[in-house]
Amino acid sequence: MNWIYLIIAGLFEVAFAACLGKAKVASGTESTYWYVGFLVCLAVSMLLLMKATQVLPIGTAYAVWTGIGAVGTVLIGIFVFKEPATFWRLFFLTTLIASIIGLKVVSH
Repeated sequence: MNWIYLIIAGLFEVAFAACLGKAKVASGTESTYWYVGFLVCLAVSMLLLMKATQVLPIGTAYAVWTGIGAVGTVLIGIFVFKEPATFWRLFFLTTLIASIIGLKVVSH
């Protein structure tokens, strides 16, 4: 169950990064809503990370959490914010995913 908490926490990390991106291009009240979304997603992400680290090793949990956030944020950047999807960017994204899977496999 703690791995599920950790995965959901990572997805909320992606959501809070996406909210920051949307707030940057919004204006007025819409921008405020995106910042509120950022704060809510940040709080949920941290609470779930805290819950997961009560059982999982902190080094592994934190690395997986940031990895999910990094991969998800890059994908949001490519698909939502139209950032470039260069060969090297995708190559290193793939190595990051492999590293996250590796940490999960070798953790007790």
